[in-house]
Amino acid sequence: MSQTINLILTPKQAHDISSIKKAAALFLHLPANQITDLQIVRKSIDARQQTPKILLTANIFTNGEKPTATYSAPVYKNVSNAKRQVIIVGSGPSGLFAALQLLELGIKPIILERGKDVSNRKIDIAQLNRNNGINTESNYCFGEGGAGTFSDGKLYSRSKKRGNIQRIMEIFHFHGANDSVLYEAHPHIGSDKLPQIIKHIRQTILDCGGEIHFESKMTGLIIEDKRIKGCTTADGKNYFADALILAIGHSAHDTYRMLAQQGVTLEAKGFALGVRVEHPQSLIDQLMYHGAVRGDYLPAAAYSLVTQVRDRGVYSFCMCPGGHIVPASSGKESCVVNGMSASQRNSQYANSGIVVEIHPDDLPKEYKGALGALEYQEMVEHLCWQEAQRVSDKPSVAPAQRLKDFVEGKASATLPQCSYLPGIAPSRLDLWLPDIISQRLQQGFRDFDRKYKGFVTNDAVIVGVESRSSSPIRIPRDRETMQHIEIHGLYPCGEGAGYAGGITSSAMDGINAALMIAESL
Repeated sequence: MSQTINLILTPKQAHDISSIKKAAALFLHLPANQITDLQIVRKSIDARQQTPKILLTANIFTNGEKPTATYSAPVYKNVSNAKRQVIIVGSGPSGLFAALQLLELGIKPIILERGKDVSNRKIDIAQLNRNNGINTESNYCFGEGGAGTFSDGKLYSRSKKRGNIQRIMEIFHFHGANDSVLYEAHPHIGSDKLPQIIKHIRQTILDCGGEIHFESKMTGLIIEDKRIKGCTTADGKNYFADALILAIGHSAHDTYRMLAQQGVTLEAKGFALGVRVEHPQSLIDQLMYHGAVRGDYLPAAAYSLVTQVRDRGVYSFCMCPGGHIVPASSGKESCVVNGMSASQRNSQYANSGIVVEIHPDDLPKEYKGALGALEYQEMVEHLCWQEAQRVSDKPSVAPAQRLKDFVEGKASATLPQCSYLPGIAPSRLDLWLPDIISQRLQQGFRDFDRKYKGFVTNDAVIVGVESRSSSPIRIPRDRETMQHIEIHGLYPCGEGAGYAGGITSSAMDGINAALMIAESL
């Protein structure tokens, strides 16, 4: 016999299976030895009160009964000789999950990835962190797994996209993610674990007869009578297929320009620009856990902040407790930062993007048109790079300012310790960032400090710039079929198409594109 129960536990109780069993026995008025097993269904932290609690939903099994599998394993078909095939440009979450869905449907995926496989990509990222320059095709943005591979691996999404979000978690689990992704309220894999899972997904695709071509940058579409036929790559090869999924990611600026030159309709969309802020993790723990010492049983505390400043949102993005700030540029004359956490989230720092909502109408008149928002984003990234070069001779150094100094408009003579490996140098971000960003950020930080007194402190540092939280471009598609509004067989999806944000919603978008293709074919 099994029953599903909801428990409210202390962090110490929730940390130990035997303690959970004792609490369950007490809840059910049973002797503890009658509970033979349990299966966690949902787990979250309630930190609203002075003493944080763990909310746990579990299936409790008694009288010798044992748990069964919580989900059915995916069944991937061998598509080596499939009559239908689909080109997928990009191997981020939308591209990889589209490929897996095509395998289930018996359609052959051919993935073209401009960057390197995840192992060789690690080498280039290590060189970038050592200030040895950037490989513009292999970095934190480009390469197997996409931008999320080395940027935390958070699987939480507020997306309301149609589809089974839990199935995304199950597929990650099938390919090696920990059990916790199946039940944590805010599941997280970690940048140390995700590369191995990406390798397992790659092996699934190859074992089933799919193709993956690394260092194969798409340089053109093959279009006849407004119908996609295939594409060309930088090495001079042509690929042909029944459909093409554009899963290019939000940083493929050169690909956007190529699409525009080929007459593919693009449009500017709202995006966000800001900075990455880093606090001591101990301070964030105190603020989020109401002054309580975190101890051994609570995770590194996270936060989610949002306010409105002059009709625009100012909010936290990609909050990384126990994490690091990383260089996330994809070009030689731009300075961009992002954040990541390893699976244990055990560094002494907590960082988050704090960004300002930007509408195309907010931009100066010289940044109008389909590529205007993209060009403005590039301008700010280049401005940050110029400032970095002014204050340091290291290639990947980033300009930084103590948080309270930024809010008060003061120079920082020195900077606190920071997790950003290439290094930071003092800079007046409050002066050189465009006013539509800096002034809203200053007020936004004041608002956050009113909510969490002590958030604005000179023990925290801001690092510039956080600019890749979303794409400034949308590739318009039909709402029902997901095909481009003008080109039959072209399926823009994921963050790069402007229809998703983050790993989970991008993966779901890729799955939906594959389903639409199968229906069309």
